[in-house]
Amino acid sequence: MHAFSRPSPRLSPRLSRRSLLALAATGPLAAAPLAAAPAAAASDVVVGGARLIADGVQANGGGAVPGKLTARAWLLADQDSGEVLASYRAHLRVAPASTLKMLFADTLLGRFERTERHLVTDADLAGIPSGSSLVGVRAGITYTVEQLWQGVFLRSGNDAVQVLARMNGGVAKTVAEMQARAVDLQALDTHVVSPDGYDHEGQLSSAYDLTLFARHGLRDADFRAYCGTRAARFPAGGGKTFRIENTDRLLSGAYGVTPYPGVIGVKNGFTSNAGNTFTGAATRAGRTLVVTVLHPKSGHNAVYEETAALLDWGFAQGGSARPVGTLVEALSEGGARAGGSSAGKAPHAGAETSSSAGAGPDGWGALGGAAGAVAVLAGGTYALRRRRSVEAPPAS
Repeated sequence: MHAFSRPSPRLSPRLSRRSLLALAATGPLAAAPLAAAPAAAASDVVVGGARLIADGVQANGGGAVPGKLTARAWLLADQDSGEVLASYRAHLRVAPASTLKMLFADTLLGRFERTERHLVTDADLAGIPSGSSLVGVRAGITYTVEQLWQGVFLRSGNDAVQVLARMNGGVAKTVAEMQARAVDLQALDTHVVSPDGYDHEGQLSSAYDLTLFARHGLRDADFRAYCGTRAARFPAGGGKTFRIENTDRLLSGAYGVTPYPGVIGVKNGFTSNAGNTFTGAATRAGRTLVVTVLHPKSGHNAVYEETAALLDWGFAQGGSARPVGTLVEALSEGGARAGGSSAGKAPHAGAETSSSAGAGPDGWGALGGAAGAVAVLAGGTYALRRRRSVEAPPAS
């Protein structure tokens, strides 16, 4: 059952740029407010290459790109080389829904041993937004970290996200670390408000950034294993378990979607505000391609059908296509700062913004550390207004 949300006010490009620039200027976990950040204008350099913000479909050779794509934005890239083979509005900022959980995993996956056990309390589950997708975490039951991550990846469980965030020191701390991680990955379109991707005012990302998160995550064996798991047993209490299945339909083949040959993940999402979002990856003949498709016009299966069409084109034609851009490397892992820009002068990260409706209750809208910079604008409070939306379990 889907809830309907009113269209949220359009965020001005100026506001989005200033927020991102302030965050880019902070240290990894700096807690300085926005007012303390340098007020620098964005440069004309585009992260990944200038063609990624050009109008229309971007492709060089390799035959015609599939012509029936309805997504508001998409990007196809080679996992190993980072070459962007084709794209459309790659830097458009839109609500990401649960695909943002890839950044959550990129940030926290190595913090705890898989076998570590945690007894969930009522406090651990307090403040989860109404209508969230849930895996079924219950207070009074002990879970391993591995089981919680299975809840995140397979069922897109916001309850599992909340517990892991609390184990990490709280939601606000986790949001701050995610934002700092996004800056390190040079994902400058991304503005994190909650760790689960649920609709909140100002929570935004792009096809480019989400593909960065997937590419980096897939280099980690645990990330790759979790996102490729089709089914698992989840604790139900009293020594009992229940079966959970991956909501990635290209992996599971559910709801009439044909499983894609060689698929290895990664993450899907849905809210009534964001629509359907998906980042997927597949391997064929030793080559791995990664695709992000955001907000097709209609149908829960359209996001998978359009992903499959782009993968088909990439495997069949992508070998002869010349790249139109590149996925940059993380600064902490030797990547060059895009455009050679210095702190406070972030490369252009997309001029258009599509706002995200809603704001979470309790800790879900609270920001701290690097992400706390967005909580104060021009000496005032950035009001996070709650809107009703649902992350539907079949599509998240």
